[in-house]
Amino acid sequence: MPKSPIDNAKLDRIVAEARRNAEQRELGYRERALKMYPWVCGRCAREFTRANLQELTVHHRNHDHDFNPPDGSNWELLCVYCHDNEHSRHIDHVRGGVMEVEEAPPATGNPFADLKAMMERGGKR
Repeated sequence: MPKSPIDNAKLDRIVAEARRNAEQRELGYRERALKMYPWVCGRCAREFTRANLQELTVHHRNHDHDFNPPDGSNWELLCVYCHDNEHSRHIDHVRGGVMEVEEAPPATGNPFADLKAMMERGGKR
């Protein structure tokens, strides 16, 4: 099977686009935070390497993803587990710490009603 000629112009366009995309990503807050801070979870202190870096997230301290000051003061690096926990705590706080649950009916029995007698009998009925 004959090889098709290499289209150098197409390769140049692909490389240029890849470089532009990399530059755009570097302007993003995640890339800036990863350059600014050590790759350690700010809560559990788990350390990260390039092999597991996808598990390290950028948490916005004030929960506003549009507030990204250049000094990184609204960011902290958290592992995915601590990040999920932080957002769960925030949701609970916003709700007032009260979950909506149905009120349970009052208890009709007392499991400890005969406890004293059972203990006197040594647990035998």
